[in-house]
Amino acid sequence: MALYEHVFLARQDLSQSQVDALAAAATEIVESSQGKVTKTETWGLKNLAYKIKRNRKAHFVMLNIECEGDVVAELERQTQINEDVIRYMTIRVDEHEGGPSVMMRKSDRDNRRRREREGN
Repeated sequence: MALYEHVFLARQDLSQSQVDALAAAATEIVESSQGKVTKTETWGLKNLAYKIKRNRKAHFVMLNIECEGDVVAELERQTQINEDVIRYMTIRVDEHEGGPSVMMRKSDRDNRRRREREGN
């Protein structure tokens, strides 16, 4: 089976529970077709570089997926239909990154710096 990273951006007006439901729906699509989601990361609500469908911010979610190509095609088809998803991208990778992704490490580093500044 091939390895993929699937990232999608959800509308800014959704609650965190709705974003989690979108991630769960994507996981269900993959697992119903004999694929496997090895990791799900929610990167949070972030500013966009430019407006996308009248949104200045979006909820970012990344899924590490292990499946066949036809499963990815179905996942992308379902994602494209969903009105709550404003952008998505699926990339085939040679191996999944171990531990937290770069985005999660960046937010941890930013939080640590913020605490250090407030403490001094």
